Amino acid sequence: METSELLKKVRKIEIKTKGLSKQVFSGEYHSAFKGKGMAFSEVRNYIPGDEIRTIDWNVTARFNEPYVKVFEEERELTVMLIVDISGSESFGSSEVLKREFIAEIGAVLAFSATQNNDKIGAILFSDKIELYIPPKKGRKHILRIIRELIEFKPKSNLTNISEVVQHFNNLIKKRAIAFLISDFLESNLENALKITAKKHDLIALRVFDEREKELPNTGMTLFSDSETGQKKWINTSKKRVRETYYNNSLSREHNILESFKKSKVDHANICIQDGYIHPLMNLFKKR
Repeated sequence: METSELLKKVRKIEIKTKGLSKQVFSGEYHSAFKGKGMAFSEVRNYIPGDEIRTIDWNVTARFNEPYVKVFEEERELTVMLIVDISGSESFGSSEVLKREFIAEIGAVLAFSATQNNDKIGAILFSDKIELYIPPKKGRKHILRIIRELIEFKPKSNLTNISEVVQHFNNLIKKRAIAFLISDFLESNLENALKITAKKHDLIALRVFDEREKELPNTGMTLFSDSETGQKKWINTSKKRVRETYYNNSLSREHNILESFKKSKVDHANICIQDGYIHPLMNLFKKR
């Protein structure tokens, strides 16, 4: 992509998403994540009505009367966008590719974080971390993130979410709000998500194109796997073939949603054709 075209795309995304983050998401974002970053301040005597989970049992045992831990909300949080840029993100049956759509989501979250005085960083990954952008504030920093989300070319087309979130846990020591954005075509993610969710406030955003669920009836068609490059001829005119494909896609979706549930990870399903505003709003309101 030429520089002028790239800058035009970045500017277009900035105008659209900055407005959305101010008018639509700002209050919802603040409500959803306020108090998630808490720093220990002191202990004090228990007062009836205090939450039992805040009791400091060590101090209570030492003084033989109940004490609770007091926390203060940290003035700023760290928000990380962990974004899948593997081969499957280049798919798109409508006017926008998954990757460009994801760039918009990332921009909305980045501007919302900045308006709440939070730092924003990004990790772009395939089957490894391809690019790490340390958390910072400011418009120029956000524009760089948007630019990389659109333009960065990964060295690998494969995906390995489990490996990447493990590296993320080692890389970011302080508790962060982590948005994991992917189509989640990978399986066996439950353990990796569970470990990360214990250390960070992990939110999964599953982005998909509705055409990925069903095969169109186009007769004998050559399909290419965007991650492995493997090609295969498939007779899509056969009803059984289309039904098998559809059932497999439903099974895959069920499995990943079960992984989110068992890992206790907040999540949103975001269909390109339906847009991201309502799924994100619903996600924030549920928290």
